[in-house]
Amino acid sequence: MNAKSTYHLSCPIPKTEYEHILMAHGGGGKLTRQLIEKMFYSGLGNPILEKGHDGAFLPSIKGEIAFTTDSFVVDPVFFPGGDIGDLAVNGTVNDLLCCGAEPLYISLAFILEEGLLMENLWKIVCSIKKAADAAGVKIVTGDTKVVERGKGDGIYINTTGIGRILPEQNISPENSCEGDVVIINGHIGNHGIAIMSARKGLKLNTHVKSDTQSLSGMMMDLFNKVPGIHVLRDPTRGGLASSLNEIAQSSKSGITLYESSLPINEGVRGACEIMGFDPLYIANEGKMVVILPQESAQKALAIMRSHKEGTESRIIGKVTSSHPGILQMETTIGTHRIVDMISGEQLPRIC
Repeated sequence: MNAKSTYHLSCPIPKTEYEHILMAHGGGGKLTRQLIEKMFYSGLGNPILEKGHDGAFLPSIKGEIAFTTDSFVVDPVFFPGGDIGDLAVNGTVNDLLCCGAEPLYISLAFILEEGLLMENLWKIVCSIKKAADAAGVKIVTGDTKVVERGKGDGIYINTTGIGRILPEQNISPENSCEGDVVIINGHIGNHGIAIMSARKGLKLNTHVKSDTQSLSGMMMDLFNKVPGIHVLRDPTRGGLASSLNEIAQSSKSGITLYESSLPINEGVRGACEIMGFDPLYIANEGKMVVILPQESAQKALAIMRSHKEGTESRIIGKVTSSHPGILQMETTIGTHRIVDMISGEQLPRIC
């Protein structure tokens, strides 16, 4: 049995000569090869990846292709509810879903800091494998670089994702129009608060975990059963408010949020009060904004709620021809206020 197939994720960390990443692991020689075989082939191996080419040889894809790229620089790399590994896969998969595509393939480029524990790298590889299997995607190619100690936060990951646009899907932020409803699949702000609480050692009365998750199962079901979805967006950096402002501006339509319907759990609400943050601008990593005609809303809600990723799905707003290009809030006391784009960083980068 060769080095590519000896190890399995159910086994302990593959035996290596070194406990930490060395600069030589990025030098292209023997240690680089050992790192690739013992960490990446053994953890993520499949016939496409294990060919060892400079790139992946992929079977032809019928129809239009969706293509996305992203970089993940989260600190800390391990946080309540996940780590940088599953975050990288889930974030890429969800971006492809937002295009109306079936996610198929992902590439991974690792930038490792000298001194990173091999044990931690293996944990991240295991998370990547688990997330990829759950989403039904293959890791097909990648790259590894090593930077000097003190010049990175342990590990950065860059991804590229490829998917197949599903037939009859025409999803774009420009498609939002009067009469559409705005749906989200659960509580907002969990990811950002989980990262900040881990970084700052904040003790919350209600434990908040990141919502990092692939939405493949829920969204593929929605694509198959609900035609005419207009807009999809995962409200990551900048949160829900930034995503909806972008949609309003792209479609030149107005969006009204219902404050009474916004799903915010008590842990997130309490943490935001303590730190002076607004949950509308906090990052999410397992949420999807779905905008579609009102006549399709109840069917969409039923489908989304039938999946564990969407049990808390609800209507949180509507699209209107008034106040074009502007997001506004209908408050619990019946007044209206503008919810603008954030002008800078509300909080330190968390994804």
